[in-house]
Order: sequence, then structure tokens, then C-alpha cells
Amino acid sequence: MSAPAFAIPSPTGSTRLYAVVGNPIEQVMAPSLMNRLFLDRNVDAVLVPVKAEASGIAAVIEGLKLIGNLGGILVTVPHKFAACGHADHLSERAELAQSANALRREADGSWSADNFDGAGFVAGLLKAGYAVAGKMISLVGAGGAGVSIAAALMLAGTADLSITDVDEQRMAALADRLAQRWPGRIRASSMPIAGDIMINATPIGLQPEDLLPFSVDNLPPRTVVSDIIMKPAETRLLAAARARGLRVHPGLPMLTEQIELYRQFFRVP
Repeated sequence: MSAPAFAIPSPTGSTRLYAVVGNPIEQVMAPSLMNRLFLDRNVDAVLVPVKAEASGIAAVIEGLKLIGNLGGILVTVPHKFAACGHADHLSERAELAQSANALRREADGSWSADNFDGAGFVAGLLKAGYAVAGKMISLVGAGGAGVSIAAALMLAGTADLSITDVDEQRMAALADRLAQRWPGRIRASSMPIAGDIMINATPIGLQPEDLLPFSVDNLPPRTVVSDIIMKPAETRLLAAARARGLRVHPGLPMLTEQIELYRQFFRVP
């Protein structure tokens, strides 16, 4: 068994606790990144992964909220929609997405929710040199991360966004909600439409036997293919796109660009 990349100080009675809740949970990288941040900033805090089934997520979140020294909760698949129902206050991003990936306890005991998936994803694209303003973008997946990415892309100036999801009701609901604010610029499509940037915002690719979420065979050479999956770092989709000579953008920057946003949200010194 390999040694950990760094040592987390042993928690004490004064340690501030944070949890990241999801299922599956083995792939999450937030604990290593956030615990590194706590260590580097000499903050007595620790983030731990919590596996929770969908049938018990309400009990898990409400139970965590009862912990007196719990500073906040991060939320990953498939619980981001449910997380909104456990907050007293929603940010504009969470309201637009109707999805949250972070919950914070306020001084008065109430809880606030925000969603940083989209902001982190767009920041990662921009840092890699891929502009989104004025672009035609195709998003596959209207789940907890997809809804946040869709909202963030539109807030960043995307000219035309097509949304595809196997759940047609969920797809239509997202498209309709965003079209109210950005009329004429949002499309719901049963099949992915080729664009300047193609994004997989589904869990398809987490398992090695997964099929591709969309075909890359006929995409124009200018296309950027992106995947939000972080483990494996290069999914079958990205490998297939790279083999065709297309530019690719992996999932990890979506998380790494969120770390500073989490720090600010949780008011970590």
C-alpha cells in the first residue's frame, strides 16, 4: 500500500469538520485538494468522504447538519438536486441550476447553498485557452453538474447552447428555465448537435466498459471535446477525440478551479 501524498494532522476536539456526500464516492478528489488547502493554510479542519444512497440522502444531510462542529457539506453525484431542498437560502447560480454542490452553516444556524461546478468548469476552459463567449456549445447531460455548467456558460456569454439528456423531461425543464432568461439561444435536442465545444456532463465514462456518451467521428477539426469525469483522467471519450486529432479538455480543472471558490464560500482563512 503506497503512502499518502501528505499527512493530515490528527483531528482534535476543536477540529472543524467538512463532508463530501455522494454515491459512488471512491472517485472524488475534493478531500485530497481541500485537506491540502487546510494544511497549507494551517487551518484546523478536515474534509471526509461520506457514501450515501439516494434513498437515505435526506437523513444523511439532516444528520450532518446536526453536528455542532460541521462547517459545511460538499455534494456530488447523484445528490445535487436534492441538496437544494436542505438549504434555507439559494445563490443565483443554485437557483438557476436548481442544483447545489455546497452547503454552508450561517451564524444564525440557517444553511446557504451554492453551485460551483459551472463556474469551475468555465474557469478551467478559459485558463486552457478555450473561449466560451460567442461560441456554439453542445452539452450532453442535464444532471446535477450539467445544469450548473449550462447556467455558467450562458452567464459567460455563450451564443448558442444545445442540451441533450436521456431524461427528456429533465432536459426540457432546464432548456425552458434558461430560455426564459436567454430567449432564442437555448435548444433541447434528442441528439447532440456539433458545436465549437462538446461537453460530456454525464457519468458515462466512469467505468471502463462504458460506451461513448456521443460519437466524435464526424466532428469538425476545430471542435474541443471536454469531459467532466476526473477519474480516469483520460476517459474513452477523450482518448477517441485525441485519436482523431481533436483538442481535448479533461475533468480535473473543473474541480481545481473550484477550490478557491470553496475556500471563500466556507470562509476558510
